[in-house]
Amino acid sequence: MAIISFSQVSKRYPGGFEALKAVSFAVEPGEMLFLTGHSGAGKTTLLKLIAAIERPNGGTVLVNGQNVSAMRASAIPYLRRHLGLVFQGQKLLYDRSVFDNAMLPLVVTGQPYREAARRARAALDKVGLLEREKANPVTLSGGEQQRLCVARAVVNRPAILLADEPTASLDAAYADEIMEMFSAFNQVGVTVLLATHDQQLIGKWRKRVLMLYRGKLL
Repeated sequence: MAIISFSQVSKRYPGGFEALKAVSFAVEPGEMLFLTGHSGAGKTTLLKLIAAIERPNGGTVLVNGQNVSAMRASAIPYLRRHLGLVFQGQKLLYDRSVFDNAMLPLVVTGQPYREAARRARAALDKVGLLEREKANPVTLSGGEQQRLCVARAVVNRPAILLADEPTASLDAAYADEIMEMFSAFNQVGVTVLLATHDQQLIGKWRKRVLMLYRGKLL
């Protein structure tokens, strides 16, 4: 059974702008794929529909067999525990340490401190930041800050990892580091969906590609 399924999904914003138009596709468990298209094609909207940040105006979105389109607001936090989200504009907390930033999702969900600390350090270790756990995020390089965002996204051990332009502001070396991390998570069974407009990156990794054009899936 598909872990993500869209069936004739449409999304219209106030004012009549159609971000997505009758989009249908399925993602298999453990798959890694790219979502691409021009600026404004609907990539971010599609990812937000998976995470129930947005709701569709038509069609059905299924995630882990759950109908996100009709999900009660009270059930959404439980859905997101199975998702890792790396969205543009996600802000690190510069008044807290690298360790505190990584542990934040576990604190929010009420994990016991000892278990939360263990998992936060494991996530930092996976992204190569364990030695910087006491540092302030402002002292990290751009690539290190993005790696911290990835650590925060995977600390809940998600089944699905969604990333919106995760390498957009990085140079080629840092971009390769981030992509290697996503690939490593995929190799241990995490389903990974990456939105990017970087055709060179897509060509290098040779994964299945979903292409949007003016809200339609080509």
